[in-house]
Amino acid sequence: MRRTFCTLLLAGVIATTSALSGQTAIDTRGASREVDLAVTYNAIKNDLRGGSSFWQQGGGIELSAEAWRGFGVAASVTGVRASNIANGVNLTTVTTVFGPRYTWIASSGKIALFGQGLIGEAHGLDSVFPSPQGALSDYNCFALQTGGGVDLRLSKRFAVRAVQADWLRTQFPNAGANIQNNLRIGAGMVLRLQR
Repeated sequence: MRRTFCTLLLAGVIATTSALSGQTAIDTRGASREVDLAVTYNAIKNDLRGGSSFWQQGGGIELSAEAWRGFGVAASVTGVRASNIANGVNLTTVTTVFGPRYTWIASSGKIALFGQGLIGEAHGLDSVFPSPQGALSDYNCFALQTGGGVDLRLSKRFAVRAVQADWLRTQFPNAGANIQNNLRIGAGMVLRLQR
């Protein structure tokens, strides 16, 4: 899994680098392709065994690049934390995901809607993860994130990420099904690097 993730991450870096280098690329609509850098506040709702839930809060950074007619790639790193989720146990999660994104821009140019499907890795730390070898304090697992959001454009260079909502699936050991289906919401600022 790590080899696949590294290959996908390398492909994303190459695609993003090629989008950032050289002359501004123009698509068939006459508008230049975009490269955006978003900094966001994020909250993730997690469910515990037995029906209770808790929220993790933190931040994230995301780089996206349009390749052709709204289709492009996005890479995201998010770090969130919750204290005392059960019996004094904390949980910090760092999620690194990459994948395709489609962005639709309204004819006014003021509103951009996007949808994406990203895969990668989640790293849990400063917690307790049950395993056959005993309790572990950190653990890496597969992560799948799908969803979308709305950007409100303020100027040529800046936008507000009004809302982003995603389903985040992770596979941390939890002495149960070892699968978590979480709600991830966020908002923040977007710097438009190329337009």
